[in-house]
Amino acid sequence: MRRVSGGIQISPCQREQMALWRPLSVPVRLSPKQRSVWPTSLRRDQRPRLSTSARIRANYWDTFHLRESKPERAPPTDRITSSQLASLKVPPTNVRILASDFIHDSLYNPHYGYFSKMRKVIFSPPEPINFNNLRDGYAFLNYLAGLYKDVDNGSAVDDTIRQVWHTPTELFRPWYGYAVANYLVREFKKDPRDAAHLDIFEIGGGNGTLMLNILDFIRKEHPDIYAITRYTIIEISASLSALQRAKRIHGHKNVTFINKSFFDWSSEVADSCFIIAMEVVDNFAHDVVRYDYTTGVPRQAIVLVDEDGDYQEAYEPVTEPKIERYLQLRRELNVPNRVLQPASIRSLRRTIPFYPNMTKRDFLPTRLVEMLDLLSLYFPRHRLVLSDFDKLPDAVEGELGPVVQTRYKGDMVACSTYLVQPGWFDIFFPTNFEILQKLHAHIVSQHRQNVLQKSSLGRVVSQRAFLEQYANLDATRTRSGEIPMLGFYSNFKFFLT
Repeated sequence: MRRVSGGIQISPCQREQMALWRPLSVPVRLSPKQRSVWPTSLRRDQRPRLSTSARIRANYWDTFHLRESKPERAPPTDRITSSQLASLKVPPTNVRILASDFIHDSLYNPHYGYFSKMRKVIFSPPEPINFNNLRDGYAFLNYLAGLYKDVDNGSAVDDTIRQVWHTPTELFRPWYGYAVANYLVREFKKDPRDAAHLDIFEIGGGNGTLMLNILDFIRKEHPDIYAITRYTIIEISASLSALQRAKRIHGHKNVTFINKSFFDWSSEVADSCFIIAMEVVDNFAHDVVRYDYTTGVPRQAIVLVDEDGDYQEAYEPVTEPKIERYLQLRRELNVPNRVLQPASIRSLRRTIPFYPNMTKRDFLPTRLVEMLDLLSLYFPRHRLVLSDFDKLPDAVEGELGPVVQTRYKGDMVACSTYLVQPGWFDIFFPTNFEILQKLHAHIVSQHRQNVLQKSSLGRVVSQRAFLEQYANLDATRTRSGEIPMLGFYSNFKFFLT
């Protein structure tokens, strides 16, 4: 789910920008002057802040250089892990943290993480939009602009801590959810895999809208299948889990709500089932490596936090097992390294004075691999329906670099580094779906005793192609013939197994 600012006007040029996802406001960079004007109602340690020493010198493996205004200090030596971070109530100082642990803590710490700290509003039109009554795509965008403005004006929550998210499920309800339901039913009818029930597990259910739309569609169009349908939502957020439970007032008694992280799942589901993960994996923490230009040897990134809470990025030999495993998987699957050039080219570049001795960052989706492990271990007969971004604008430099942003006085503030104060900034990554497809097939084949069939490799399709095949397009067609549901979120893809 992504954030937008409210109270904006949609112009024709902005409509063109929406062909690729981006906030519906002009992204701005946070300068030192801007940082000085965060609301004075917040204590200094509460105000969003970029690290004042977050600039990286690419020519050095260990970049813990200190500002001239600071006295000389030795880099921190104490290493703190993800599990230790989870018990802290304030961000730690004078420690070393693996980059992925730092990112995960910034997002998910129960006391100061982004998803715990920010007041989240998942934008949803009060009523399903009647696209047939709208003139064209321009009218749709102007209609949305008015709704965003109403959301902003109608909130009493401090704008600094309020984040407004939008998703295709909410904007195009119920038709988007109906398309997913249509896919599920078709696949189940085509190959039930000896299952007595249509079991559906949704990871991260948001407002519960997708669940409601899927069940409404099956109950209306396929009552015989609805009678054997069981739906389970696995939701880490207690507040969102409460919203999802409230949606059950529509009469669906075949829903189970589990309020915990999917990564804490520990029981096997032996029956065939569908796993739905819509805009979930983009917030999975990534590890960061860079490669020595001379030897090609990778080095893992760690975040050094000094006594003042400023952040530095440093590099050390790879010792983290999950990084070693991912790099090994990539070699086994013949996935090219997109940041490390051939040795012949690297040897020429070494002759250039002052040329960096390391490559740009390579963000590794190690948390995604953990999810695939859990799916294969505890849901051995699963069929996956996963949708997310395959590319993002304004991302941090590097392969699969994230977008780091927050909302400030109605504007989206985009940052050029992930070394930002935990809790105030969203950090989300694009997904390489072709690599995901190979990883899933490889990991599933290792867990399953039978040989993976070609049909089980899964397929990657654009969101447009998915909707063209499974959605009721006439229901979202404007009077001019435009179909906004096909044009929006063009940087989304589906992975289907």
